Amino acid sequence: MFRRKARMKLHWSTRSPYVRKVMAAAIETGLDASIQTRLSTVSLSTVNADVERDNPLGKIPTLVTDEGVALYDSLVICEYLDHHSRKGRLFPQGFDQRLEALRWHALGNGLTDILILWNNERGRDPALQSPAHLSSYHAKTLATLDALEATVDELDRREFDIGHLGVAVGVGHADFRFADLQWRTTRPRLSAWADRMAERESLRRTVQFDPRLQKPA
Repeated sequence: MFRRKARMKLHWSTRSPYVRKVMAAAIETGLDASIQTRLSTVSLSTVNADVERDNPLGKIPTLVTDEGVALYDSLVICEYLDHHSRKGRLFPQGFDQRLEALRWHALGNGLTDILILWNNERGRDPALQSPAHLSSYHAKTLATLDALEATVDELDRREFDIGHLGVAVGVGHADFRFADLQWRTTRPRLSAWADRMAERESLRRTVQFDPRLQKPA
């Protein structure tokens, strides 16, 4: 049986949690073999001309579809993949169910956003770091993790959807960038849930890693 030639192009990185979400969605929808990944390094302080040709924002992930249309933002790309799914659906069809899935996704994605801001701030020269920003990011991260610890059992009562994926990627990024936070020690339910999610094929195959420091497991 011949595999379909990869036609979609994805600006991609092993370190980006947003790219991880998109690649996991591609696996969930059976479209991963139709995506050709292009390693693309971006940062706040530099411009990647190759990425910028497809996305004026210069961000990843950026997906160029079969038709040559460039899509930005991980949630937009995930919805595009879901629409063309060959397997299950990540976005529920009913309004109430869809809204609940997006609410969970917003919480997980918001956690990812905060962690990235925090990591960027603590990566600056110590003389330029803002103690107020560092304290705020720390507090918001802990509050979000506490909220997830208190409510994560609700996700186990739902079919896997974009909400599960958003939360799993968020806590996975906490593991990837903030091992020193040791968030799991006081949040056993969330930790156990994250471990169960990590066994899912789409998340197991998309674990983040820094090629400068480590190789994929």
